[in-house]
Amino acid sequence: MDTPLLNFNKVHFVTSAPDIRHLPNDGGIEIAFAGRSNAGKSSALNALTQHRQLARTSKTPGRTQLINLFELEPGKRLVDLPGYGYAQVPLEMKLKWQAALSEYLQKRESLHALVLLMDIRHPLKDLDLQMLEWASNSDLNILVLLTKADKLNANPRRTIVQQVRKATMVFGDRVKVEAFSSLKGIGVPEVTRILSDWYQPEIDPDALVDEVE
Repeated sequence: MDTPLLNFNKVHFVTSAPDIRHLPNDGGIEIAFAGRSNAGKSSALNALTQHRQLARTSKTPGRTQLINLFELEPGKRLVDLPGYGYAQVPLEMKLKWQAALSEYLQKRESLHALVLLMDIRHPLKDLDLQMLEWASNSDLNILVLLTKADKLNANPRRTIVQQVRKATMVFGDRVKVEAFSSLKGIGVPEVTRILSDWYQPEIDPDALVDEVE
């Protein structure tokens, strides 16, 4: 039976936090969006939720300086993480962002999946591969979103998606890869379906056995 689709338009802002100690209780299911600072992360969140200003966009990459939490339904949250890599900011500030990002990824118990955004024209950079390896080793579901897909025609777009799918097979079967364009709406239905599925609570097989007995 197909998983009912969540209404991502019902999302609302909860809080911005400089680190995990300032986040709400660590329960429920969180799906975090991460990526290089110029990958179009904020635009992707806005397109998915159909809220133009949910996540702040800027012509200057690297504006997301805090961990931003948004709630879809009780216990189901989207998380906008600080961008990594490219950002024209002082080194001290960049290191502070990276520390908050690393701490969230390593210690947040409610993190169930990672949406990793990459420019379709420049996928799988070193930092992207490091994130993939970490998320895979942490048994997280991973969705690689190849953003700015409208910059390519359909055939080269499909070719790159297939190449990235092949390259990410080494990280296991939890990795999915989709083309995405916040401008043209490419990939929005697929992302909605995948994330709706991942927001379903995992069923403990032992609990089912107990119920049967």
